[in-house]
Amino acid sequence: MAGEKRILIADDDPDIADLLETYYRKKGHNVTVVGNGKDALRMMMETGKFDIALLDVMMPYIDGYHVAYEITSKFGADAPKIIIMTSRDVASEKGIAMLSGALDVVQKPFTLEDLDKRVKALLGEQEE
Repeated sequence: MAGEKRILIADDDPDIADLLETYYRKKGHNVTVVGNGKDALRMMMETGKFDIALLDVMMPYIDGYHVAYEITSKFGADAPKIIIMTSRDVASEKGIAMLSGALDVVQKPFTLEDLDKRVKALLGEQEE
């Protein structure tokens, strides 16, 4: 990706969170990882300085849809791009995700290459 991006990863599965954190840090990005929706929302409201947020749907305290909705409601056009990550069926979840303010939905398990293509597309970046 061109230049360092600020990425928020919110997932209560430590294996997925660690994998994504390692992957994006190796690409030179500033990565913040939280394990629940409450912390994700707090990080966004306190800083608001993320380029993209990767949000799991099913997290403790607040689900990813609610986090996405609150973020996009508060920041409007200045909200980070949001990708929802879910183990549920994407076809049935896509409408809910879009209503919440997310711009894309990826189904778990996913490949890092597929997720990275989606991240780059949302950030308007060219493939390497």
